[in-house]
Amino acid sequence: MPALADSYVIPPPPRPAIAVAGSDKTFPVRRIWCVGRNYEEHIREMGHDVRDPPFFFAKPADAIVPDGTRVPYPSLTKDMHHEVELVVALKSGGRNIALDRALDCIYGYGVGIDLTRRDLQIASRDMKRPWEIGKAFDASAPCGPLQPTSKIGHPSKGRIALTANGEVRQDGDLAQMIWNVPEIIVKLSEMVELAAGDIIMTGTPSGVAATVPGDKLECEIEGVGRLTVTIAPPPA
Repeated sequence: MPALADSYVIPPPPRPAIAVAGSDKTFPVRRIWCVGRNYEEHIREMGHDVRDPPFFFAKPADAIVPDGTRVPYPSLTKDMHHEVELVVALKSGGRNIALDRALDCIYGYGVGIDLTRRDLQIASRDMKRPWEIGKAFDASAPCGPLQPTSKIGHPSKGRIALTANGEVRQDGDLAQMIWNVPEIIVKLSEMVELAAGDIIMTGTPSGVAATVPGDKLECEIEGVGRLTVTIAPPPA
C-alpha cells in the first residue's frame, strides 16, 4: 500500500516520467533495464565474441532526461560515449513471461541514448567490478516521447541512427538485433519480476564513439520517433 504523503520523514522525490507523443500525459518510470551486446557489429567493435549471449544491467529511473535537454558532461571521465537504442515501455509484467504473451506487456516505444563513461566502464570490467560507475550516472538515459503501440504497432525492423553535429556516427537496423524484443522480455522476466513502468533499452548498433561538450546528438528510429540532446560543459 502506498504511504501517505505526510508519513515521510523528508519530502518524497518526484516520480521520473517520459513524455507520450501527442498527449499531455506522461509515462511513470519504475526501473530502467539495459541489454548489453545485442547488435553483432557493435559486439565486434568492442572486441567481444559474438557467440556470447546478451546480458542485462540497470540505470536509476531518475537518469531519464527528455528530448531537447542539455546534458552536462559528467565528472571523472574523459571518454563518454553515445549509444542510440530502441526503448520499450511496459504497461504490465510478471515472472517467466511466455514468448507469445511478451508483446502484450508493452505500452509503447521510444528513442533513447545509453550514455556511457567508457573509460570507467572498462576499468570496472577489468577489475571484475559492477558497471554502475560507468553506466548509471546522472542524466545518462535521454529518452524521447513514447509512441503507444496502438498507433505504431511493434516495430521489428527500420533504420536506427545517430548523428553528431550532422555527421552520421551510428546507422543500423532494428532487424539486426540478436535478441528481438519479445525474447528480451522473456529472458529478463526469468531474472526479475517485471512490472508496469519498467523501461528496457534494447542495445545499440555499431558506431559508438566519444562525445564532448558542444556536440549536438540527433537520433532517429524509423516509425518510432526522434531525440535530440546537446552535451553541455561539466557543472561548475
